[in-house]
Amino acid sequence: MEADHQHPAGEDKAPNYFISALKCKCPRCRRGDLFETNNTYALKNSKFMRMNEKCSVCGQPTELEVGFYYGTSYVAYALTVAFSVATFIAWKVFFGISFDINDNNIFWWFGVNAILLIIFQPYFMRVSRSFWLSFYVKYNKNWRLEKPEQYERLNKDFSNGW
Repeated sequence: MEADHQHPAGEDKAPNYFISALKCKCPRCRRGDLFETNNTYALKNSKFMRMNEKCSVCGQPTELEVGFYYGTSYVAYALTVAFSVATFIAWKVFFGISFDINDNNIFWWFGVNAILLIIFQPYFMRVSRSFWLSFYVKYNKNWRLEKPEQYERLNKDFSNGW
């Protein structure tokens, strides 16, 4: 059987949900980029958070309504708590933490964890948007044939206003 030139072999398989979300890919096709730049640390002028108006691959709008991304604070909070728990467990395994009054190892963990959270915060902010959008826009295996849903509760004046 001859492979379709528009759809290379193996491309029909749905990309992994978590990997797509962690790479900030469109939840509908899991192939297009959500953000204008792939550089998470392009912090000048807050360009690292500027999202494409729609997916360049499937045309899925990235902003579903005004204020849609306010809920991402809950996702970012969950990510930072999970990250802190993971660093605490890793610190305990590698360096040991006792809650003895003479052991200041936990304070070292607090400091290192705080620095890591500051470093990873731009990534957590982007990934939280990716996960938040994926809660509302599901993968569509027929994304090539079906047009994305168009949303009416938008105000262009507020688009990308973060």
